[in-house]
Amino acid sequence: MDAIKPGWFSEINDLWPGVSLSLEVVKILHRERSQYQDVMVLDTRSHGRTLILDGIIQCTERDEFSYQEMIAFLPLCSHPNPKTVLIVGGGDGGVAREVAKHPLVERIVQVEIDPKVLEVSRKYLPSMGVGLDNPKVTLNVADGFQFLKQHTGEFDVIITDSSDPIGPAECLFHESYFSLMKSALKPNGIVCSQAGTAWLNLDHVTQTLQHCKSLFPVASYGVVSVPTYPTGQIGFVLGGLNPETNFKEPKKIFSHSELDEMNMRYYDDQVHRAAFILPRFIAKTLNEALTKK
Repeated sequence: MDAIKPGWFSEINDLWPGVSLSLEVVKILHRERSQYQDVMVLDTRSHGRTLILDGIIQCTERDEFSYQEMIAFLPLCSHPNPKTVLIVGGGDGGVAREVAKHPLVERIVQVEIDPKVLEVSRKYLPSMGVGLDNPKVTLNVADGFQFLKQHTGEFDVIITDSSDPIGPAECLFHESYFSLMKSALKPNGIVCSQAGTAWLNLDHVTQTLQHCKSLFPVASYGVVSVPTYPTGQIGFVLGGLNPETNFKEPKKIFSHSELDEMNMRYYDDQVHRAAFILPRFIAKTLNEALTKK
């Protein structure tokens, strides 16, 4: 559910009861019902153009870079040689834009279920949509769940940039999805999935991490600050097939000049390490869940 009152958009959803972020609207650029979801693009006074799916903010021009950089570079820099990457979701193009920056990445396959999201992102959000047309990217309009069933042992890293666990993205949070990702990985492969905020949905984060850990010898939860997401923070669940993988210590460290050349505004190796340092109540809950017999 969303509310557009005179001059304002408010994000209202049962996933975070009692909490709502509001943005002052300059203009509604696009709004329609696609085959899968409500798709809306707003021009806002403080955060620029904003993509909203089913009433939930997906990204704004002002702060999208923090999410896109982290969901891409946390797994990429945890892998010794991430040549082939699969992106499930990410129809705005921001994740593909960031993954393509990594010098070791040679091939990116992206699967997005909703062609309307691709269309409006290219038209209204070109700073993100440009990632969809990077020469490293092969774009497929398809169901990611079904796509994975047809591909085994192909990818070094799989990144799931999904919307929240309602509508078309709901199946991407189930244990069966993590099992499909595992099958699609090459040896020593890594997965990274959007996993919500522990401040309001700790049960959901815990369950998603448990799904991951039940199939991967190593699993972890890291966070990033995104001011326009509920509570201003969102997290990722990462899993690795190599028992020696340490997500808290990046294998690839870029110099400041390299980061500047890649136009990285949020991620560096120190931010990478800090992403996995969690408040005690979150760390305690997740550790107890992972060690439960």
